[in-house]
This record gives sequence, C-alpha cells and structure tokens, in this order.
Amino acid sequence: MAGERGIRNNGAAATPRSAVDARPQVRPTTEGWQQKMGPDGRPVLQFAEPKRGKPPVHLADLTPEQRTARVIELGLPGFRAKQLSTHYFTHYTTDPAAMTDLPAAQRDELVAGMLPPLLTEVRRLRTDNGDTIKFLWKLHDGALVESVLMRYPGRITLCVSSQAGCGMNCPFCATGQAGLTRNMSTAEIIDQVVQANAAIAAGELGGKKRGETTPERVSNIVFMGMGEPLANYNRVMDAVRTMVEPQPHGLGMSARHITVSTVGLVPAILKLAEEKIPVTFALSLHAPDDQLRDELIPVNSRWKVDEALDAARAYFDATGRRVSIEYALIKDMNDHAWRADLLAQKLNERGRGWVHVNPIPLNPTPGSIWTSSEPAVMREFVRRLEDSGIPTTLRDTRGKEIDGACGQLAAADETATA
Repeated sequence: MAGERGIRNNGAAATPRSAVDARPQVRPTTEGWQQKMGPDGRPVLQFAEPKRGKPPVHLADLTPEQRTARVIELGLPGFRAKQLSTHYFTHYTTDPAAMTDLPAAQRDELVAGMLPPLLTEVRRLRTDNGDTIKFLWKLHDGALVESVLMRYPGRITLCVSSQAGCGMNCPFCATGQAGLTRNMSTAEIIDQVVQANAAIAAGELGGKKRGETTPERVSNIVFMGMGEPLANYNRVMDAVRTMVEPQPHGLGMSARHITVSTVGLVPAILKLAEEKIPVTFALSLHAPDDQLRDELIPVNSRWKVDEALDAARAYFDATGRRVSIEYALIKDMNDHAWRADLLAQKLNERGRGWVHVNPIPLNPTPGSIWTSSEPAVMREFVRRLEDSGIPTTLRDTRGKEIDGACGQLAAADETATA
C-alpha cells in the first residue's frame, strides 16, 4: 500500500498525492510561550535533575527489610513495620488515630518517622458526571504536580506524574513549558496511588455501575502524567516494583495493568526490556517521519524514528508484551493519509502482531494550530492502519473539560507558589 501511494524512504510523499492527502502541512510552533533553544538553534533537552532539597525518606522509598530496620532504629520492634505497611498499602491511611494496633504512646512519633507527608492537595476538579478527578498536589519544596483518576467500565485508571515539569521541551505539551523542576521520589509517585485509593474508598469517584465487579481501588496505572518517566528511570522502576509487590508490603497490582510511556529514550527502553517486569510499554511517536518528529518531539534529534521503533520491537522480543504506539492526531500537522501509510509500513517492516496503535484526538483549542483532526480525517487515518493489518484503537480524551487529558497537565495555581 505504501508503494502505491508513493511513500519515499525518508517519509516524504511523492507527487501526485491522492485527493485526501491534498491538505496543507502545518509546522509545529509554540503559542503563548517561548520554546527554549540552544546555541545550535535546536530545542534544549533537559535530562539532568536540578539540585533541590530531597523529600523526607518515606516507608514507600524502602524495601520491606529496610522498613523493619528503620522501625528498630526508632526504638520499636521490627514487626511494627508490617503493621504500618498494612495501614498505608491496604487501608490507604497515614492517620495515627486510625492505627489502634500501634502503641498509643509511640504512635505519633512512629508515623511521623515512617509516613511523613509528601503530597499536599491544593485543588481537586471533577467532570460533571463524576467519573474523572484531577488532583493538583504540592510537594514538600513547593513544586506542583498533577494526577488524573478515571473510572471506566471494569477498571479504575490513575494517570500518574513522575517528574515535576518535564525536560523534553515538546511544543504541544503544556507540562514542558516551564522545563524540568525535579524528579519525583519513589514514594511521591506511590503516594499518588495511595491518595487516589483513599478518595475512591471515601466515595469521591462515584459508585460502581450496575453489574460491575471491579474492586474499589486503582486497578490500572499509566505513567502519562507530568514528566518523562524514563528520564527518572530508577525511581519509576522502584515505584513499579512497589506497585506489584503483594499487599501489605506493596499495592498488590498486576504489572500487566501498568503502562510506562516514553517519547523515545532508546537506551532506557532497552534497559526496561531487561527488567523482566511485564509492564505495558507505550511509545509516544506522533509522527512516522524524522523531518516532522524532529520538530514535534525534540528528543528525536538524538534517537530517530527507526531507532525508537527498533527499541520498541526489542521490548516485545524480550517480554512478549505487545507495544502501544501513541499518536496524537493534530489537524493538518501529522494526520495526513500518507503518514498513516508510512507508519503502517514502518511497523510492518518489523513484523506482525507485536504492536497496537492508539491514535488520540488532540484536545481542541479554538483558533490554535494545536487542534484535533477532523472526524473524517481521523477515520481515514485509522482505516489505512487497519487495512494494513495494524490493530488500531481510537482513544477517547477523558478529562478534557478539566484540562486533565493528554498534553493538558500544567500544574499552575494562583494559590500555590513554588
């Protein structure tokens, strides 16, 4: 199919194009903010974490053995560590008054030493139907992050942040406009889940639909909140290990229900493949041709489309887990029919059955170049992928009415200053 439509190897379309391809090519450009550029004229990528004060050490930063040792250091028997873990990972509480199995005289001191506050809720926004909540959190140093909780039929998903801000400098993403503030700690990542579970237990997400059997806690995690997860690799992986550790020592989640995404940090993708933890891996591609992706995803200047796709295929080979390709459909920018053909060609060149594409309508902004593709264009894009044998699911944009959908997370609040 690609050859019939005149796709060159470099991703440019030969003329004449079909009528459906005869649309303008809008180039990425920032609106309302200035993208930071380096001396070479390219967008600056920020991998190094700025030096800031570290958050206090928390139970979720420690292994079960380290928790026991820490409790003993605080002058209590080691078995108290398991009791604390049960309260935190099973009952989702850090309230000493609820921990009646701990000695009253030492309860407050033990909780203060093992469960220091990490996330302070600044604001909570809900959609009108109540099935989506966006949380704005302030960290110990004033940094701000967001997470989004969503109820679907049969599952409850939490979109978690892994960094305050982001250093990938993508021009369409609200999170990256201020650059990277800092990496989040393992416990700060985990605490988003624990606090979300507490909100669910309190009935904040509304009740189950009739016939649902899903447990009333977060069942699915997507590392698609603020930050580039693989740029905070060690802490993200420690958080994943704690998520899958059986209760009461962890959250007792399924690794297959955890999605780790990246814009294409190839060495980290290959490292992730060696972890032997069967998480779902998602590559945020957004363009199959290097010419556009260099502008749309600045990290493409280091690792090109083919390198990222080769690493994604290597992840499948190592784990047997089908890879997700995330593709935000942006009007007249990356939604041309020839790009669907090129994407299908590149995926099929690497075999069949290893990948699934999730096109995502970009959240529309009136008058902006950053707006969603027209419905007919989206249908054509999906059709071409499916006709080429690529499993494809057009994703919804849950949470857009509260700026909680893909690309919209920007932790700004007049009442919370860093």
